[in-house]
Amino acid sequence: MNQKNSFGLDYCFKDLENPIDLFKEWFNEAKKTEINDPNALALSTSDSKGVSSLRMVLLKDFNKNGFIFYTNLNSKKSKDMKINPNASMCFHWKSLLRQIRITGLVSKVTDKEADKYYHSRNYGSKIGAWASNQSSILQNRDELFRSIDDYKKKYPEEDKVPRPKHWSGWNLKPYEIEFWLQRKNRIHERLKYKKKENDYWERFLLNP
Repeated sequence: MNQKNSFGLDYCFKDLENPIDLFKEWFNEAKKTEINDPNALALSTSDSKGVSSLRMVLLKDFNKNGFIFYTNLNSKKSKDMKINPNASMCFHWKSLLRQIRITGLVSKVTDKEADKYYHSRNYGSKIGAWASNQSSILQNRDELFRSIDDYKKKYPEEDKVPRPKHWSGWNLKPYEIEFWLQRKNRIHERLKYKKKENDYWERFLLNP
């Protein structure tokens, strides 16, 4: 028989007051079981007309202040977030039958944070940040490859590629986080945290 927590949920939900602590527990489990990219997430944004867009990105860091990912600041997602800072993330780990949905407000990371992560990337990825005008129309692949070659000539030393001003990170500071566990007959287990004043998180169950 599975152990239960105080809500009658499977013990994997723990009894933690802060959802960031529970996210860390689940994320560490996913890193053991997911074959590829346990840090992959679906990011949802909306433009000025309320039209939503969804794409996969990679989580690069998280802490009590939020969840961080990096991208071109001229991309579609960045343009959306500059207009509407409300965004959502969804992690789905099929190997664990678990999902986490996060909703919050985004803001840019500091230049220091962006520099630190950028310089940890490999040479090809750093050049790619310069060469790709992300989300703009590309006439053909050769156009992109020529741009890559041009920037390799401009920055031939692998440890001396500066971070482009148009490339940085975003931090999503959550105000709602929901943890979901798949169960038989669609009677799934759902635990939601909602941010209140003074960094207090309210916890409650949701019907499947």
